[in-house]
Amino acid sequence: MSLYGPPGTTRASRAWREIADKVYMRRYVDFNVTVGLVVGSHSALLVDTRGSARQGRELLGEVRWITNNNLLVANTHHHYDHSFGNHAFLPSEIWGHEQCAERIRNDARTTQLALAAAMPELAYEYTDTPLTPPSKTIRDTATVELGGRPVELTHFGRGHTDNDLVVVVPDVHVVFAGDLIEQGGPPSFEDSYPLDWPGTLGRMLDVADGPVVPGHGEVVLRSFIEGQLADLSALAQLARRVRFDGGSFTDALPLSPFPATAARVALQRAFMQLGGEL
Repeated sequence: MSLYGPPGTTRASRAWREIADKVYMRRYVDFNVTVGLVVGSHSALLVDTRGSARQGRELLGEVRWITNNNLLVANTHHHYDHSFGNHAFLPSEIWGHEQCAERIRNDARTTQLALAAAMPELAYEYTDTPLTPPSKTIRDTATVELGGRPVELTHFGRGHTDNDLVVVVPDVHVVFAGDLIEQGGPPSFEDSYPLDWPGTLGRMLDVADGPVVPGHGEVVLRSFIEGQLADLSALAQLARRVRFDGGSFTDALPLSPFPATAARVALQRAFMQLGGEL
């Protein structure tokens, strides 16, 4: 089921799609990011807020095509394309891992300046966005009640970042995985913990009984996660073996299950972990 906006709305941002009863996803051209929306009888939970205050305001208007319920927000992690739209949703409660809030407070301004330098035509959009960390933080797990629909927020461990939050809608077996899963390209490793990622994904598999929505790309099923888990496990094992044999991450590159660009970053991070630097 697809839901489109009012007359004159373009399809540059792809339509909301209902993937289970009153559970929606929407993909955006900007950074190929995917957001989610879970609607209960009196409240709704938005999963991620896009990359700037303007993008957040646009998203808020599009949420209101679906529901006028009281709105809650969850950030799957601190990266700008998932959390820098937070300010547009105040005074709503914004949920995130405690380290997500810390990273936004400490690192987000540097990220804004880097975005402005990389995209000078949009510099003001990023530099003028108020930085808004989650106001409700968790360490391990929490449940939010939307009215006849509890939704579970869980940190299964480090992986894509140190603050990945997974949103589980138990009554319809839908999981919003953030960037622990990426469809359409290799995982992103810049802030990753490659040695921890397989265990985190393995724990997430325990709740992956239906559609899984990645932070980027299309909905996947359990078999896709199992394939990505196998690749991440192979990379972690490769890093351990090569380092034990006295080699460097460059020695491991030709044997990586991921393309060279992603593998280089992943193996650098893995070797840093093995060396106690992360």
